[in-house]
Amino acid sequence: MWLAAIQLVSGRHWQDNKAQIAAELAALPPQRPLLALLPENFALFGERQGYLDGAEPLGDGPIQRQLADWAKTHGIWLVAGAMPTTIAGSEHIHTSSLVFDPAGDLQGHYHKIHLFDVDVADNHGRYRESETFSPGESPVLVDSPFGPLGLSICYDLRFPELYRRLTRAGARVLLVPAAFTAVTGEAHWEPLLRARAIENQCYVIAANQGGTHETGRQTWGHSMVIDPWGRVLACQPSGAGTVLAQMDAGLTEELKRTMPVLQHARLL
Repeated sequence: MWLAAIQLVSGRHWQDNKAQIAAELAALPPQRPLLALLPENFALFGERQGYLDGAEPLGDGPIQRQLADWAKTHGIWLVAGAMPTTIAGSEHIHTSSLVFDPAGDLQGHYHKIHLFDVDVADNHGRYRESETFSPGESPVLVDSPFGPLGLSICYDLRFPELYRRLTRAGARVLLVPAAFTAVTGEAHWEPLLRARAIENQCYVIAANQGGTHETGRQTWGHSMVIDPWGRVLACQPSGAGTVLAQMDAGLTEELKRTMPVLQHARLL
């Protein structure tokens, strides 16, 4: 079994981003089963109005139809890191992760719980996702041949309680699509990812945006796959590209047997 994190430098327009994604998918190796993760804002990376205009109802729309077609054409599990989805009767939208199986069927979705309302010392400065997005309410697991997939998005990474809940519910692979800024990414991206892998004894697939975007925002890149011991198996420092690593499903079970930290936890 193979795990892939696809790193992009997405822009405002879906058609441009679509071509970039198609090129990365076409270059995937033939090994199957394969799980590929796209980053946050893979389809649209811009400002508030662009997300509102491009949002689709869950389960329908040109972006989702393309995702389903890619999954089916390439015979892969494709996780759409995060894209805008509409909320009936609301002026706000969700930012949502969608999981497609090799038949092109939508197997599950997750709405980002923790919204990035933060001031960062970069050229963007002020981030207020709550002005556009409404938070999700519930952690989500999706069954797959790789084991249950624990879904999350970007800023969720700073909240370990989410991942512990996913792991206690059975997660074996934790997915972290992101658009981590260059400033916060350089300081915290890899330490947080490795901590989530180690403390939960799970594989982590982290697909980040990785470069300077047409909006002027700078993202950190360093998309990676990490094993349950906390080892970085593959990493893409910057620019578009795909990192690939083989999954040893037995490693998780071995660690849970030899170092049963979840059984030993006393503060739940």
